[in-house]
Amino acid sequence: MSQILVLGAGELGLPILHSLSHLASKFPSTSRPTITLLIRPSTLSSPSPSKSLELTQLRNLGISFLTADIATSTATDLASHFKQFEIIVSCTGFAGGPGTQLKLAHAVCEAGVAHYYPWQFGVDYDIIGPEAANGIFWEQCEVRRFLRGQEKTKWTIVSTGMFTSFLFEAFFGVVEGLEAAGVGGEVVVRALGSWENEVTLTTPEDISRVVSRLVLDDQRTGVVFTAGDTVSYGGLADLVEAEIGRKARREVWSLDLLRAELEADPENQIKKYRCLFAEGKGVSWDRASTVDEELNIETTDVQGFLSSRGSPLKEQLSICNN
Repeated sequence: MSQILVLGAGELGLPILHSLSHLASKFPSTSRPTITLLIRPSTLSSPSPSKSLELTQLRNLGISFLTADIATSTATDLASHFKQFEIIVSCTGFAGGPGTQLKLAHAVCEAGVAHYYPWQFGVDYDIIGPEAANGIFWEQCEVRRFLRGQEKTKWTIVSTGMFTSFLFEAFFGVVEGLEAAGVGGEVVVRALGSWENEVTLTTPEDISRVVSRLVLDDQRTGVVFTAGDTVSYGGLADLVEAEIGRKARREVWSLDLLRAELEADPENQIKKYRCLFAEGKGVSWDRASTVDEELNIETTDVQGFLSSRGSPLKEQLSICNN
């Protein structure tokens, strides 16, 4: 019986918990994996009705809770909690601040955990390297170096590309105005670097299905890749226009422009991301080479994501376009 610990219940952690619970329920009761969520003590005692409901739903799925504060704990403190688990899946994201991912990796290995799935749900850091875009992913590269340098703990890194929804966030600047498209607002689609540059995208729900299969069934090690879609910015613009039923304004943010903006504001994380994706290295891969294709796991492409945004937008578009 596997003892699984999930770190964090945010945008990715929550669907992973649900997916793990669903797959674990299919095991015979005598060998069913146990799933535990590590959360802060303040979260467990939160007066928020929505948080209380979320925790109740997790309890109803048979998920247990372990309280600890990753931010204030040392690696040795965390190791004392981790040593009772065989598998740890980190869904902490970058909210913990610099040094958190390395601390977790050291804690996992110090605890002698058998298999670790670190927070590497993103681009191909091996290709990107630690210096790209003002060192935005230095720590991610260092986590890989550390894990490869030890033999105590097996590890699996799931490279997912960008979370699909992030590409459509107005603050990122690639797609703007989509929410107002239904009332006649202008929609803008921008290419980072060039219209030919490509980006790989995966939804958290699809990632959760892949991770759950890897944890409970496949258990391969090393770096694997998943992809809901790999699309060029030109292809993205075509898909957005097909969704809204009219032309969008198209602009190119050249790499020179984005580098100049980053040079003027070197600590701006969004500008670092824009430069990284405009460089076009390590941010896309062929869907045919992914683990979800191999395991026959259905994923959501950009067209499916846009279509799933809900009927209210479609109703507004229909009225506006008629």
